[in-house]
Amino acid sequence: MVVKMEGGFLQNLGRIYAIYTGVFLAFTVLIGILEQLGVPNRFLGYMYVFGTLMVYAVIGILSRTGQLTEYYVAGRSVPAFYNGMATASDWMSAASFIGMAGSLYLGGFDSHAFIIGWTGGYVLVAVLMAPYLRKFGQYTVPDFFGARYGGNVARLIAVLVLITASFVYMVAQLVGVGIIASRFLALQFEVAVFAGLVGILVCSMMGGMKAVTWTQVAQYIILIVAYLIPVTILSAQVTGVPVPQLMYGQAVEKMEALEKTLGILNSHVNPFSNARGEYEFLRMLNFLALTLCLMVGTASLPHILMRYFTTPTVREARQSVGWSIFFIYLLYFTAPAYAVFAKLEVYQNVIGQPIAQLPAWVAEWGKVGLVVVNDANRDGILQLAEFRIQQDAIVLATPEIAGLPYVIAGLVAAGGLAAALSTADGLLLAMSNAMSHDVYYKMIDPKADTAKRMLISRVLLVVLALLGAWVAGQLGADILFLVAWAFSIAASGLFAGLVLGVWWKGTSTAGAVAGMLAGFGTCMFLLLMSEFNGPQLKVWLDAIAPGSAIANLRGRQVCNFWGISSISVGVFGIPISFLTTIIVSKLTTPPPKEMQDFIDSIRIPTGEVKMASGEAPAH
Repeated sequence: MVVKMEGGFLQNLGRIYAIYTGVFLAFTVLIGILEQLGVPNRFLGYMYVFGTLMVYAVIGILSRTGQLTEYYVAGRSVPAFYNGMATASDWMSAASFIGMAGSLYLGGFDSHAFIIGWTGGYVLVAVLMAPYLRKFGQYTVPDFFGARYGGNVARLIAVLVLITASFVYMVAQLVGVGIIASRFLALQFEVAVFAGLVGILVCSMMGGMKAVTWTQVAQYIILIVAYLIPVTILSAQVTGVPVPQLMYGQAVEKMEALEKTLGILNSHVNPFSNARGEYEFLRMLNFLALTLCLMVGTASLPHILMRYFTTPTVREARQSVGWSIFFIYLLYFTAPAYAVFAKLEVYQNVIGQPIAQLPAWVAEWGKVGLVVVNDANRDGILQLAEFRIQQDAIVLATPEIAGLPYVIAGLVAAGGLAAALSTADGLLLAMSNAMSHDVYYKMIDPKADTAKRMLISRVLLVVLALLGAWVAGQLGADILFLVAWAFSIAASGLFAGLVLGVWWKGTSTAGAVAGMLAGFGTCMFLLLMSEFNGPQLKVWLDAIAPGSAIANLRGRQVCNFWGISSISVGVFGIPISFLTTIIVSKLTTPPPKEMQDFIDSIRIPTGEVKMASGEAPAH
């Protein structure tokens, strides 16, 4: 009976999600009508946020499961098209939806490193990772390390790297949830973060990967609609053509003309520059370093690689990567246009205006600390230098900046919430599954039954969610900053072991373990020293390399390592990991012949999934 229902669901996916999209659009129209009838904006905000959370909760409850394979890998029955959509939703976190266009707004060309790195990383996933990990037949990334390198040491280190990178990444998502909920629900930031956990926990706790997958498809539909509609309207208003991706060049021309009129010079600040001057070489170096870290980190993040364990076949794993890139492209291709149209609206409606007559949104976003106005000249007229807007506010505030109806602002908030929640779901599931499956089941109690394993996973999921919410609520953070750290951590600790584990059959267990420890250790040392011990580290660095600088980046004391910002510390950890793995593998006992033969076999496009040891794959 269960199989019949599941089969019916899979056969009608197109119809189900088409109906869902229609209902969501009708719900948006209803809110627009209520706005015209005079319903208060705060009430409309509650409708948007809780209405979408209710949808995610319903999907999570309907997808609840007691089957182990469905909890861990959605039963490995997700078609490539929908897995690509779920992966895009899992991928396009608060950093992509909220932070990326804001970074382009503030940083200009240099911030294109985020777009190039994040999309280019999927080329690495398609070429080096997805089909081969799927053919390996495991549940999790630490499972791959345990199977490939024959023991629990590599598995345990992989779990450590996974949890560290995923937790940092999750905190960034919860910061995004807190920003949205505090602005649109008028809640204190610390309370708003915990309020956002409701949708996360109901989806991931009840149904694991199965519930998260189908919820993420629904969340992608909301986030992409919410992202495209405001900038499309702005494009139509400014240029007469509702294709912002092609027309924002005209907005750039108008923006440059306004800069001359307003006397604005050098408005495109480079956020990754050295504190001692704008050196073109250092700008290029930081651009390339960040791009590399983001690309390699993309191909190393466990919650993304897990998605390719859910496809029915190895071939569909490849196809799924292609669909992922397409669905991600729809947003990333639009982000530069979003930044330009938002900046044009700020120049037209804010800069040069009397401070006493600024639009209401300036004060509203000022309440949550994302907009600051300072009449330094005491002339009552707002200059660009007297106006500061944080990058995390750009996308969320653009509908209000442009004077669009509140229904559009609420729609964008719902989209940002969908992006943050979808990624947080995937990250929480990756962490809790790693601890329950790879640590508890594989290392502590191999005889644990299914019910006990799933209970432990759900308990850990709640604990990690609460801990992440507390950290986000107490510390807050720059979303893109935290996300870039997570990418460097994952890249430094996992990439060499993953790539060499598939493509060099001579990679030994000792080599993989040494490489993971060296790369991860280097990255964490540099991050911790830059964040908590910057002045002392400067003295040490200046002693061995005069000229190293401490740059105050976005209000934080962040150390630049020989001109490379700490946002890109993976550029040191990645090569150290590879070199250590290769050297130690050359000096130690190679893997057994059975494993080497198996590594040869997984690179053949056809064939069944079969472990070298003869162990049944984790289907």
